[in-house]
Amino acid sequence: MLQTFIMAAVFVGIIALLFTFVLANDQVSGPSMQPTFESGDRIIALRHASVQRGDIVILKAPDEPNTLYIKRVIGMPGNTVESKNDVMYINGKKYNQPFLKQYENELTNGTLYTENFSLESLSLGKRVPKDSYFVMGDHRNVSKDSRALGFIQKDAIVGVVKLRYWPLNQWRGF
Repeated sequence: MLQTFIMAAVFVGIIALLFTFVLANDQVSGPSMQPTFESGDRIIALRHASVQRGDIVILKAPDEPNTLYIKRVIGMPGNTVESKNDVMYINGKKYNQPFLKQYENELTNGTLYTENFSLESLSLGKRVPKDSYFVMGDHRNVSKDSRALGFIQKDAIVGVVKLRYWPLNQWRGF
């Protein structure tokens, strides 16, 4: 009996350490990442992971203390970022965004899903600074992201999303 209790305590301790230092367990709130994530989805992020373009990250909200945001990394340090007529350009080259395909059929002629912008037009300079990222939500017309918040510092990134485990019928790795 004592052995079972000790084993259970050790197991719980290991899980607690994992979720404190290695993994982050969070719940999505709001529509900014639709259709990739819906409000209420539960996700697991890997802390201290290497961040790459296209990764979905959990970050500390720069404008709301004790709040986390979920966004997609678009611009890496040193990149230029520009959107023209719903085409994203990174360093002057077209950046494919298959995660936005669902919205193409919903737009009426002449309506842009992502308003035209460049880093300069947002008064952010010409390039993403060292140790910073340019992030955007997948639901571009409702997302509060780098277009409004500016660059996200590397140390504000809590983790890179690796798994959606809830709802169970939407279980998926990233």
